[in-house]
Amino acid sequence: MSFMNFWNGNSLYGSNNSSTNLYSLFSERNAIKNGTYKKLLKSYYSSLEENSGSKTSASKRRGQNNIIDTLLKEKMYPTVSKETQEANTNLTNGISSLKSSISTLQNESTFEDTENGKTASEKVVSAMKSYVTNYNNVVTASKRSTISNKTAYVANMMSTTSKFEKELGEIGVMLKSDGTLQLDETKLKDTDLSKVQKLFSTDNIQSYGSTIASRVKFAGGGSSTTTGTTNDSTSTDDKKTTSSSAAALKADGEALASSELFAKIKDQDGNETDEYNIKKILSTAKSFVNNYNNMFDKAESSTNSGVLSNLSYIGNRTANNTKALKEFGISVDKKGRLSLDEDTFKKADMSKVQDFFKDYGSYVASNASRVDYYMNTNANAASGYTSRASYNIPSVSDYNSFI
Repeated sequence: MSFMNFWNGNSLYGSNNSSTNLYSLFSERNAIKNGTYKKLLKSYYSSLEENSGSKTSASKRRGQNNIIDTLLKEKMYPTVSKETQEANTNLTNGISSLKSSISTLQNESTFEDTENGKTASEKVVSAMKSYVTNYNNVVTASKRSTISNKTAYVANMMSTTSKFEKELGEIGVMLKSDGTLQLDETKLKDTDLSKVQKLFSTDNIQSYGSTIASRVKFAGGGSSTTTGTTNDSTSTDDKKTTSSSAAALKADGEALASSELFAKIKDQDGNETDEYNIKKILSTAKSFVNNYNNMFDKAESSTNSGVLSNLSYIGNRTANNTKALKEFGISVDKKGRLSLDEDTFKKADMSKVQDFFKDYGSYVASNASRVDYYMNTNANAASGYTSRASYNIPSVSDYNSFI
């Protein structure tokens, strides 16, 4: 068996099983400390010398030991290359620039003519050129970066762009096979600017611009630019508050999805009436809205992809049900937060409220439960490292599928 096969086969990264990875790590460290690796390396290089038919001189042995010592040092203390450090820095800076470009395309003044004679079309083309350049810089840097909590969101950003490929193509922004963008200025100039504005609209939390802005915001979380380790700057108190809101939202969602809450009131003889306990249902709905908003307010600053993914699922489901919620007096604002009009809710058909929350309430509760889990995991493990010895980021295969 060759040396490289031995090394890779026993490497920490040679298995997808978390417990095996930890076992391999300690095994390797013990092997290095007790000299087993050094013996194996010496044996390997000696066999190379014997196969070549050359004599082993003292100088060759010294050179051989230098190679062994270097390999052992690199194995115990892995370093980040200058190229990777540069990519990490470029990614961090690129995300900041991309955030600015998106903000410009979401600004209404970009789509208005100015007094100095600059037309809206010229301003939009300039803003889009900046967006495409910064987007491509981020994608390119992410391919060589080791900052996993940033590259995970870049992958998510690229997935969003892929979903909007047709709409982007209609305004002259083409998606290339390597994940970067190419701008056709002529086509963009001839495009109805309302299409561009709608694509980057802040009024719709599911628009291309709003979704990309969200991913870029999350990717801008603090992290090291040299080692690529994840640093969750959220305080323990904030994590506990978020977890508490998520757990409470789970309970509210389950209550609103249950038949028990909507049980008809019984008269003094124990017979069921046609009346609902409106006061109890309203109280649960108010709690649901408050905990929903509190969870989002705190959790959106998390750098844990498990938290953010489930927030996204809840937000999307809510956005898709805006009309139905409004019928019950629950409004959704531009940021995706909820507000409750008590009078409208009291007048709503409770049988419809029950039917709606049977599905929606269960869905929110299920995902809020996951937010609670990931926040608790993050609060108890440094840098988002879970008790199962794995990071809460999308798998490498998910990222590579977009790179």
